[in-house]
Amino acid sequence: MRRGASIYRQTQIFRENPSEALEEVYKVYENIEKRENILKAYITLRPLEDVLKDIRKSLESKKPLSGILIAVKDNISTEGIRTTCASKILENYVPPYDATIINRIKNSGGVIIGKTNLDEFAMGSTTETSFFGITRNPWNIDHVPGGSSGGSAVAVSAYMAHMALGTDTGGSIRNPASYTGIVGYKPTYGFVSRYGIIAYASSLDQAGPMTRDVLDAAFLMDIISGKDPMDPTTIDHGIESFSREIERIDPGYLRGRRIVLIRELWEGADRDVVSTVSGYIDKLMSEGLEVIERSFPEIIYSLSAYYVIATAEASSNLARYQGILYGLSEDPSNKSWTEYMAKIRGEGFGREVKKRIVLGSHVLSAAYYDQYYLKALKMRRILRRGLEEILKDADAIATPTTPTTAPRIGEIRKDPYIMYLADMETATANLIGGPAISIPAGFINGLPIGIQFFSLPGKDLEILRIARASELKTGLHDILST
Repeated sequence: MRRGASIYRQTQIFRENPSEALEEVYKVYENIEKRENILKAYITLRPLEDVLKDIRKSLESKKPLSGILIAVKDNISTEGIRTTCASKILENYVPPYDATIINRIKNSGGVIIGKTNLDEFAMGSTTETSFFGITRNPWNIDHVPGGSSGGSAVAVSAYMAHMALGTDTGGSIRNPASYTGIVGYKPTYGFVSRYGIIAYASSLDQAGPMTRDVLDAAFLMDIISGKDPMDPTTIDHGIESFSREIERIDPGYLRGRRIVLIRELWEGADRDVVSTVSGYIDKLMSEGLEVIERSFPEIIYSLSAYYVIATAEASSNLARYQGILYGLSEDPSNKSWTEYMAKIRGEGFGREVKKRIVLGSHVLSAAYYDQYYLKALKMRRILRRGLEEILKDADAIATPTTPTTAPRIGEIRKDPYIMYLADMETATANLIGGPAISIPAGFINGLPIGIQFFSLPGKDLEILRIARASELKTGLHDILST
C-alpha cells in the first residue's frame, strides 16, 4: 500500500480488485517476518494460511472492512484465540466468545491478524511488564514503544497490520501513539462497548482505534462504536458516520477554532518537547487557529487521583483470578485456602500488577478509604467542573501527549517514577470521561512526539475535526517507521 493511501479509501480498491488485497496480506506478513523477531509486537500471530482464508471470504462479502488486517490488544476477548493480558496467570486462556467490538469488526469484513503485546493487565506505560517479553520501538529499538498498548502501536507504525485496537485507562492508547508516530484516539467513555474487554479500572477503561491517520480512526469508529445491550454504560452517540464527517475536513477548518493551553500541563514537560509541540501549534495558528492560555492549579492533582481510583478498581477487578474458574491453576491438596491463593496469585501476577493490587487494597481499606479514595472521587468532580468552565469559550485543550520522548529500555527499572509521570498529560481525559486524541507533532533526536487534543464528553467530532485539519495542515500523518 503506497504511502498516503488511507485504509478508508483503500477498502474500495480492495473490493473492486481482490487480488490487490491478497498481495497486501503477503506484504504485511513479509514485513512481520523481517521485523517481528526484534520488535515483538505480537503475543499471538495467526498463521498466514488462516488469515488468507478469512480475507478471501471477507472480500466476497464486499463489506466496509473487507480485506483489512486488524491487530488486537491482548486484553480484548477473541473467540478461539488466546487472550492473555500479557500475564502468566492467563497464559493459556482461550475465550469462548468475542468481545462486542471484535464481533462488529468481523461482521464488517475485518480480519484479525493477531493479538498484540501490552503491559501486564494494561498496567504500565512502556510495554516492559509483559510476561511474554519486551516490545521495542520501531524508530529506535533501544527505546520503549510506550504502553500499555505498545504492541498495537508498533504493529501499525511498523506496517505489521493495517489498523489496531487498543484500550486506554489513563493514556494507554495515546502514550504509545505519541512514541511511535501514529494516531491514537480515546473516545468518550461509553461510546465503545467494554463487553469482552478484560477490566483494569472499569470507570476509566475505553477501547479505541490506533491508525496512521485521523480519517482511518474515524472510519474504525463507524464500526466499533454505538450502544450495546451487553454493556449498560454504553450510550447512543447519535453520530451517523464519523468518517463522512471527517472526510470533508480541510486545513481551513482551523480558522476561528479556539484551543486552550493549560499552563500546568506544559510545565512538567521536557524543554525540547515543549519547543517541538509549540512549533507545531504555531503552524496551526498560521491557518487561523486561536490559542488561549489558562491556569488551572487543581489539575496537578489529576495524576494522583487517577492512580488512587485506577488501583482501587483494579484490586477489585483482579480478585477473580484465583485459579478456579480459569487461568493458572494448582493442585490444592495439602494447602490451606490462604496458601493456595498466595501461590496462584504470587506466581501468576508480575511485580507491577502486585504493587497496584496492594495499593488499591490499601486505599479501599477502612482506615484510608476517606483519606484517599473519597478524596480522589472529589477531585474527579472538581476537574470536570473546572474544565467545563475553561471550555465554555473554546473547542479543545492542547498539550504534549507525553512529557518526554520514549525512554530507553530498562530506564523505568532504575526509576519507576518515570513510568507513572508518563500519564501526567493524558489521565485527566479519562477522569472526566472525555474524548482525547494524539497525533504526530514532530521528531526529537529521531524519535516521534505527539500533540494531544482533548475535550468534554460527547465532543468527539470536534476533537477529530481539529486533529484531521491539523494533520492535513502540517503533513505529519501516515508516517511509517523503516
